Amino acid sequence: MKNQWLTFISGRVYVRVKGPGLERFLNQLTRAKLAMWKIRRLNKHEIVFYIELSNLHTLRHIARETDCEVTLPRGEGLPFLWKRVLKNSGFAIGIMLFLFVILFLSNVTWGIHITGADPATEHKIRKELDKIGVTIGRLHFAIADPESIQQHLTETIDNLTWIGVELKGTTYHFQAVQKTEPEKVELKSPGHLVAKKKAVISKLFVEKGKPVVKVHQYVEKGELLVSGLIGSQGKEEAVAAKGEVWGLTWYNSKVDEYPLESLFQVYSGEEKRVHSIKINKFNLPIWGMKKNDFQDYGTEIDIRPIRFLGWELPISYQELTIREKEKIVRKLTKEEAIEAAKELARKSVKTKIPEDARIEKEFILHEDVENGKVNLSINFQVIENIAEEKPFIQGD
Repeated sequence: MKNQWLTFISGRVYVRVKGPGLERFLNQLTRAKLAMWKIRRLNKHEIVFYIELSNLHTLRHIARETDCEVTLPRGEGLPFLWKRVLKNSGFAIGIMLFLFVILFLSNVTWGIHITGADPATEHKIRKELDKIGVTIGRLHFAIADPESIQQHLTETIDNLTWIGVELKGTTYHFQAVQKTEPEKVELKSPGHLVAKKKAVISKLFVEKGKPVVKVHQYVEKGELLVSGLIGSQGKEEAVAAKGEVWGLTWYNSKVDEYPLESLFQVYSGEEKRVHSIKINKFNLPIWGMKKNDFQDYGTEIDIRPIRFLGWELPISYQELTIREKEKIVRKLTKEEAIEAAKELARKSVKTKIPEDARIEKEFILHEDVENGKVNLSINFQVIENIAEEKPFIQGD
């Protein structure tokens, strides 16, 4: 009995022999040491059996010397299967190409839907999406993940409170929530404008009310700037004072121990990438570096799921980026360090003053360099609107 697996791999042939000289034919096959198995007699003059594909030539040679009729109904095993595959290769290739096209199209962006935004805001969103590459016809692998898209839109578009980003099938869905600016309600009850901090008046713009201060006048916090009582004495009318009173104010900012020499850790610009196919928890590298020889580095993993007709497959594309880090020492001269400290002080002051205020002048109160560090104290002269409303009380 031949090993079925071995004969399947090498190939086997099913043989049918018919004729009066069957015994002599079988004897000749035996003398030729041709292996046969599953020999079965169908009738007095007909038998069937199996031989190895490699013995087919010997069988045909012996068959010519006898008066038996030999037929080969079928062949079995890998050689015959391969022959059938080659014969039908066009059909198989067509199926593979069809599946590949469907897989490719399932991972292409075919739609971008935006809801919850007015036309102007929707135009801004689409403009920003074009900048970051979220466009129709682009592969999902070449587009940032939804979390990154959401963060970018929230940071760049001012009138968005929140925006949801979701990829459904081949379409990106954006759900926007816009900021609702509350209507400014004017103070209807009579009142004055008073100083919210001490300052020197530099400019006045009064819409309603009677100014009681002049340019270059020094005022204290809470001092009356514009009165809500207008008209001649004895015939005064109480109104809601309205206007702007700009004054010179002062802010102090200190920078302690700004170093002349600093150590920074930065990326060198050298990087290596590994592209792989991830099947569940198994990673199959397909292209990229083989050995990481960076002494200090940072890693970043980007995983993109592969979809088929809207379904997310348990297969994903993974890109591992390894970036080399290096330490650099920044050395500044005394003048450069002082200028850097001044810029730091300016940034600190800008976080404290109103948006419509501006820095007019700056005065250095203290400046020295000790033990390789700069110590700085600066006074900033700022022009800002110092007026604030105060409800009118009879007798003020």
